[in-house]
Amino acid sequence: MSDLICVGAVAGAFGVRGEVRLKSFCAIPAEIVDYSPLTNEDGSQSYTLTLTRPVKNGFAALLSGIETKEEADAAQGLRLFARRDQLPSLPDDEYYHADLMGLEVYDTGGTLLGTVKSVQNHGAADLLEIHGPGLKSAVLLPFTLAAVPTVDLEKGRIVADPPDGVF
Repeated sequence: MSDLICVGAVAGAFGVRGEVRLKSFCAIPAEIVDYSPLTNEDGSQSYTLTLTRPVKNGFAALLSGIETKEEADAAQGLRLFARRDQLPSLPDDEYYHADLMGLEVYDTGGTLLGTVKSVQNHGAADLLEIHGPGLKSAVLLPFTLAAVPTVDLEKGRIVADPPDGVF
């Protein structure tokens, strides 16, 4: 498990005074500011975050070190991370997406189906994107208790009971 968890991303510039359009990945989006200062993915840069106002699909925000529209444009795509120890503990049946990526997925009979490449959400529920040697293309497995009855982070594996026709 990584010590850094992605909590947001810069979607581009907002206005002409160095503000950025920020997407928060927190359960309560405004709580992203509670984890400031945030870092880039490798932890080499640190950013103090100030939310200025809500905007469509996120927030207008100020990040330390970004003072012009050109710098804000250049920051587009920057993913912002918080240390795991800053984040709240989760109940037993909830997981950070970062903890699921890379886990091996087995069916209920013990056959390896593939590995979780990403966790996606297109509005209805989380989907595990699974890649594997026997798969022609990526498989999207619903991340529900019925389809994924067991997640064992210590052993690095998921036991899945996929709906018919998914694999």
